[in-house]
Amino acid sequence: MIEPRPLTPEIELRIATLDDAPALADAQTRSRDHLRPWEPVRDEKWFTTVGQAERMTYQLERYKNGQVVPWVLAEGDRIVGQITLSDLVPGPFRSAALGYWLAADVLGRGLATRAVDAVAEIADAELKLHRIEASTLTGNVASQRVLQRTGFAQIGMAPTYLHIDGHWQDCNLYQRILNSRDPGA
Repeated sequence: MIEPRPLTPEIELRIATLDDAPALADAQTRSRDHLRPWEPVRDEKWFTTVGQAERMTYQLERYKNGQVVPWVLAEGDRIVGQITLSDLVPGPFRSAALGYWLAADVLGRGLATRAVDAVAEIADAELKLHRIEASTLTGNVASQRVLQRTGFAQIGMAPTYLHIDGHWQDCNLYQRILNSRDPGA
C-alpha cells in the first residue's frame, strides 16, 4: 500500500480512486486549452465524469495487477494534477514510464518538481525499480526543466514518437537511474 504524501501544506500526492472521476473531469475541463498542445486529441466524453470514471476503472485494474501506479495531486476534494508510473517491468529491467500534468491554475508553484521527486523516491524505496523513463515534446521546455531538476538525463531524441495534438511529434527521451542495487533488492 502506497501511503499519501504531502507535497505542500495544502496539496497531497495520493493514489487515485474511482471517486476522483468528477474532480478529474473538472480539472481536465478547467485546463483544456492549457493541456491541448501536450496531449492526444480528446473526445468530448474525456471531459465528463463518465469518461474519467471509465479511464480510472481501467487504470485501477492495471494498478491492482502491478502494471501502473496512478496518483493524483489533491487539494482537498479538488484535483490539481496527476502523475503516473506506467508499464512497470519487473525482472532485470526494473523500469517504468513517467507521465504527469498539472492544472493551469497551479502552474509555477513547483508542484511538478515535488511530485516527480516523491514518485522517484517511491519507485526506488517501495517499488524497487532501477530506473524511470520519461519523454517530452521537443518544445515542452517547462517539462524538460522539471525532469532536469529532478535528476533525469536526456538519453536521446525520437522523431515522430507520440501522436499529440493531432499529429506525430518529436520527443526528447529521458531517464533517471534510481540505484545500482541488484534487481528487486
